[in-house]
Amino acid sequence: MAYYVYILASRKQGTLYICVTSDLVRRVYEHRTKAVPGFTTKYGVDKLVLFEIYDDAATAIAREKELKKSRRDWRTRLIEEQNPSWDDLYPGISN
Repeated sequence: MAYYVYILASRKQGTLYICVTSDLVRRVYEHRTKAVPGFTTKYGVDKLVLFEIYDDAATAIAREKELKKSRRDWRTRLIEEQNPSWDDLYPGISN
């Protein structure tokens, strides 16, 4: 089973949300449709700007914690190295 660490953004350089899931398409869809009230609904965070794939939950959770502890500028650099335009990656994975 694959596990995903993902970063959502409200816009380029906007509010970020970091989490882990075993079903990336379903989870991002829930954020986008505001199916569950919470942080992403409140702040309009619904654009998938980065995701990483892991083989086990423990590694994915450790990476999520590392990202959450990191400085904002480091996270921004990570996003811009892989997705310089901050494009929404969801359409590419949802088909």
